[in-house]
Order: sequence, then C-alpha cells, then structure tokens
Amino acid sequence: MSGQQDVASPGTVWGVGLGPGDPDLMSVRADRLIRAARNVAFFRKAGHDGRARCIVEGMLHPSVTEFRMEYPVTTEIPFTDARYGAVLSAFYADCVAHLRALSQTGEDVVVLCEGDPFFYGSFIHLHTRLAGIVPVRVVPAITGMSAAWTATGMPITWGDDVLTVLCGTLPESELARRIADSDALVVMKVGRNIAKIRQALATTDRLDDAWLVECATMPGERLMRLGDVRDCPAPYFSIVLVHGKGRRP
Repeated sequence: MSGQQDVASPGTVWGVGLGPGDPDLMSVRADRLIRAARNVAFFRKAGHDGRARCIVEGMLHPSVTEFRMEYPVTTEIPFTDARYGAVLSAFYADCVAHLRALSQTGEDVVVLCEGDPFFYGSFIHLHTRLAGIVPVRVVPAITGMSAAWTATGMPITWGDDVLTVLCGTLPESELARRIADSDALVVMKVGRNIAKIRQALATTDRLDDAWLVECATMPGERLMRLGDVRDCPAPYFSIVLVHGKGRRP
C-alpha cells in the first residue's frame, strides 16, 4: 500500500435545459438526470421560488440537496453601470466556488436551466468559469422562441427568409437598423423595453406584423398583436415575433 488516500474522481456539473416551461417538453435525458440527481442548483430572484425550480416540482429525489443561487441584482442597477457587472461577477464567482467544491468531492450537480443552457442563459457564466477545471456537460433543450412561434400557429420562416434574434436592451436606432435588414424576427428580453421595441418596429413599418407571446407553453400563455398592447412592462417570459413571408412553392 502506498499509504495515500484515494482521491475521488471529480463529479460532473450538468447544465440541463428544461425547455420553454411545460415539463412535458423536456428531453428524455433531462428528465432522467433531474429525477436521479442528488444535488441540484438553480438561479432565482430573492424571495421567489424561481421558474426553473417550479418546472421540476414533483420530479426531484426526496433526499436531494438544493443550492439556490439568488441574484444580488436584477433591475436595481442599470446593466450599463459598471457596478452591475462587478456585482454579478462576484456572484458568479461564489456560485462557481460552491459547484467546484462539490465536484471535487466526487459529487455530480444538475444545474436547472430555463430554455436552452447556451441561449442567453445564466448558466453560460458558470460554464465559462468551470470549463477546464471540472467536468461540465450540457443538455440542450427546446428554446422559448421556438415555443413562442409555435403558439402563433404560423411558421416563423419560409424559403430563404433570414431570421434575426435581437435583444430588446439594444438602443432603439440599432433595433430599427437590424429589423430593417431582417425577414423574420425574434426579440428577446422584452420586459421594460416594450415601448422602444414597438417604436423601432413602427419606424420600419413592421409593427402591424408583430406579435407578443407571453409565457409560451406555461399557464397564463397569451398571444397578442403587439400594436394592441399597452407600454407597461411585459412579463419576464415574453417574446416579440415577426414572421417571414419568403419563397413558397
């Protein structure tokens, strides 16, 4: 005997996509990993259960250990303020330290991710900090935008249509420029940016073709013409769509 203690192989940190919200739309692999997990982690706003955690209600093992990653800021500091990045960077570093410590004891961890982990999700900030240090694997999922255009009952693209995905946080002039260059359009991060998005679409004569989809596949799903919607903030899970009208046989 060497006299040295065996060191456990590091556990895997899994970024598991939950899809747009309806548990029935999870992948088989996601369902299997979630039900078998002994450690799960998920983001949430302080004082809230968190959408990711709500999606998996009733699926977790009775002895599971939950790690709640509570955002230190959401809208309290403008994202253009240098403090915003500094606060979130420190937050992600703390989350990574916890996940890394678990992995190094040989424990696997399932990080619950709304939508797809690599599509505008918070998990990407964990992945970039963990990759190459501990094993990290990602389970892809149906995106919220796919669920949203399915809710309209119309194809988002035809033939050679160019589909553009934009963030509503962009300046109005930049939104309008990119909208003008696109056939089909998805706008994410609508929230408090709804008035700016509406104006950019009006400027490019696309407002009459725009739809707002709220909470696609979830309870409370709503589909409305954007032109008929007031300028009050849209729910977090809201997406604006403009369908393409391209080449058809």
